[in-house]
Amino acid sequence: MTESGHSGNAISKLGPGRLVLVVGPSGAGKDTLMNSLRERLAGDANFRFARRRITRPADGATETHDPITDADYEKAVRSGDCALSWRAHGLGYILPKSVDGFIASGGTVIANGSRRALADAFEKYANPVVLLITAPKAVLAERLAARGRETRQSIDQRLKRADIDMPGVPNLVRIENTGTVASAVNSMVTALTSTD
Repeated sequence: MTESGHSGNAISKLGPGRLVLVVGPSGAGKDTLMNSLRERLAGDANFRFARRRITRPADGATETHDPITDADYEKAVRSGDCALSWRAHGLGYILPKSVDGFIASGGTVIANGSRRALADAFEKYANPVVLLITAPKAVLAERLAARGRETRQSIDQRLKRADIDMPGVPNLVRIENTGTVASAVNSMVTALTSTD
């Protein structure tokens, strides 16, 4: 049994809709692009954005999410009360069970993801898509420094672990976020509509 609560011996995977996981290194601009993509797709009933449950307080500075305790996380994972779950950077993340219902009905769910969720996602879903939002390391370093949250040493360590490339991942679309937000969002929309 994986952390997502999905058994590896299932005969068929969940579809016919898609789970789109948006991943990438810190400083790549995932949150900015996700917010703009949400605005662009507003009103299109074929798309839904997952609201994650995270073991982190809501502070208004990060993505809008439902804060949960570590005990809540463990309970949801044990009981299978989640579509997908993973741990990263000392936090627990859950995609709600409602994601599965929308995908089963043929819709596309877009979620902020993590490379740690990919194995379970590819095991569970028939049509997963990975959107890798990235930029050259020099650009990432500049953006992280501009935030003023970390020391240069912390930034260097973070960039060493960055998912700049993810070779071998199927259904991966790379979005280079070095131009305008509109240009990157156009690329995301093209990727989402061309894989229909």
